[in-house]
Amino acid sequence: MPEEQIIIYDTTLRDGAQSEGISYSAQDKIDILKELDMFGIGFVEGGWPGSNPRDDEFFAMAEDLKLKNSVLTAFGSTCRHYIEAKDDKNLQNLAACPAEWCCIFGKNWDFQVTDALCIPLEENLRMIEESVKFLKVSGKHVMYDAEHFFDGYYANRNYAMKCLEAAVKGGAEWLVLCDTNGGSMPDEISSAVEDTVLSFSVPVGIHCHNDTELAVANSMAAVDSGATMVQGTINGIGERCGNANLCSVIANLKLKMDCDVQIADISKLTEVSKYVSEISNTVPSPGLPYVGEKAFAHKGGMHVSALMKDPRTYEHIPPETVGNKRKVLISDMAGRASINAKLKEFGMTISLDESKEIVDRIKKLESKGYEFEGADASFELMVRRLRGEIEPPFSVIGFRLFIDDVGDNKLTSEASIKVEDKEGHVEHTASDGDGPVNALDNALRKALSKFFPILNDIRLTDYKVRVLDEGSATAASVRVLIRSSDGRSSWTTVGVSQNVIEASLNALVDSIEYAILKDRENNKKGSE
Repeated sequence: MPEEQIIIYDTTLRDGAQSEGISYSAQDKIDILKELDMFGIGFVEGGWPGSNPRDDEFFAMAEDLKLKNSVLTAFGSTCRHYIEAKDDKNLQNLAACPAEWCCIFGKNWDFQVTDALCIPLEENLRMIEESVKFLKVSGKHVMYDAEHFFDGYYANRNYAMKCLEAAVKGGAEWLVLCDTNGGSMPDEISSAVEDTVLSFSVPVGIHCHNDTELAVANSMAAVDSGATMVQGTINGIGERCGNANLCSVIANLKLKMDCDVQIADISKLTEVSKYVSEISNTVPSPGLPYVGEKAFAHKGGMHVSALMKDPRTYEHIPPETVGNKRKVLISDMAGRASINAKLKEFGMTISLDESKEIVDRIKKLESKGYEFEGADASFELMVRRLRGEIEPPFSVIGFRLFIDDVGDNKLTSEASIKVEDKEGHVEHTASDGDGPVNALDNALRKALSKFFPILNDIRLTDYKVRVLDEGSATAASVRVLIRSSDGRSSWTTVGVSQNVIEASLNALVDSIEYAILKDRENNKKGSE
């Protein structure tokens, strides 16, 4: 295992920003930079000065930041062919930017030089050496990003190594080997990295893309062969299939390879992952290793039974190590061990007979289309109702929906609803909304907020519909999952019916009952 400290280089703000659907503002980049700095990332690549106004604004804003752990780096390319480095606008922008470090890429595959740039191989070597030298003379620290290095190495090792030699002659302080097309295998990465490490006194880094689902494995192989820097992005975002996922890279290096990694607190890993997803306006991938919602989720009854005896039976690390948590999924595959484990999350213990009754109830409901894996709130309510712990705090007497065509291809939705609380008080009201379900949600909360003021703080944040039997066409049952939030926490409820409005109403009622239940429990704790 490597004895030197492994440096983490984050390129979320540049390479990650090339991911489809992601567009960072300058402030977004500043926010992510601060988060990565607190986490302890060694280098953070901010963008390409001069390439767009947002990157220029970002570097200007970042100049005033006092970073504690991270070194801000600017990205760019070598000079254009047949142009002197000092006259190249790209290099001038890099030299003028406030970042102390620059990472510039150049061609290392002879095929790319002769067939893409259409220039002599010697001209490419000049571009590399002079570009690095120009930035060094300008007062910058320089990394050389060897684009398509592995393809070039196996096509023409002699020329690929000459490209690295040109960068070193120019004064490069790091040689970063890039699997740009993401098609290399781990053994290919290992051999080429080891050869490079033995051939140069300059430290070597690795930058892998994930087109074969091997970016993390290739990064690990590179470190094992002597690379002391790993470049990648948080959550693996990036162009095409993405980059090496730094969340997995960091955890593997620290927890599996026992490497010295400059990270302040690895228990913040899941938090960082979620933070970047939030700023990126992307839905976090639940299946991500270490940090995903499913990373420590357990469904099979036998698995959960063993897990309760010793988590090592089905978990390779304690989830808390990376700031994640264990999740027991409830479904028709669940046994009593799964039920008991799940109820412990709610602070509940049950008898053997009760657990059997709950299992039977779940299997019956799931045969009708219900699913409790992602609907913890509905599951908890079901259990408490079966045990006689709670009664419905209100009932829906009736409702109506009105959808009007107001012209210009626009529809308006209005819901009218009548509810009654346990004391027999009736409230009848109406509300409009963006579509029938939103109108129904607004009307329901409007009617009930008179009895339960806590509902003024509740908002519907997600709504999903799943057709359960596509063969039945419009007569098919549907399952509706609704996520609600009070601004501090969120919960999910489920409803099933052949009528999508009824299914939605069932999930909405569960959501509101759950909010009322938790509010009462919190008030009770506060008064004790």
